Amino acid sequence: MSDPLKTESQRAAWLRKYYLVRAAFSFAWVAAVFTVAKQSPALATVLLIVYPAWDAFANLLDVRMTGGAKANATQLLNIWISALVTLAVAGSLVFKLQIALAIFGIWAIVAGLLQLATAIRRRKDNGGQWVMMLSGAQSALAGGFFVAQQGSGAPVLQTIVGYAAVGAVYFLISGVMVLVRESRRGARGLASGGG
Repeated sequence: MSDPLKTESQRAAWLRKYYLVRAAFSFAWVAAVFTVAKQSPALATVLLIVYPAWDAFANLLDVRMTGGAKANATQLLNIWISALVTLAVAGSLVFKLQIALAIFGIWAIVAGLLQLATAIRRRKDNGGQWVMMLSGAQSALAGGFFVAQQGSGAPVLQTIVGYAAVGAVYFLISGVMVLVRESRRGARGLASGGG
């Protein structure tokens, strides 16, 4: 599959949209945890399953828009891992196994390292990837915390919500950085074009 985003401007516009949509989803997920999920154990269960499923879907969209599987091996791997985690979390909740936090922890470690690798690969062409690198590293550290919390009786949803909120902030900052860079590039283009 060839890259449908031929120009630097198209790639920047896609990344801006991608980051801002991911931020919006994560903020909405966090809001749902703090509001409606408190009243409904069934909705809390759904939210735990939806979170890794959304990650798989979002990475799939990004892979399709940025050159396909060959150009995005780290994200392709992340799609498969997130899909498997979705199934594992669903299974652990259905069978009332107390391992959901460990599953999220291992996923956060692996997904964070894959996000870090993706950001390192993208920094050459897209710049400003330091926020995504930081996000990937923080995800891996948070995953270690989740694994350490397993078996302590820590509530899974309440433990993960902070992680999701911090991730939302990272995506928001990245989206705004791309927007600012696009605006500056446009202003330079107008200035050099003799307006």
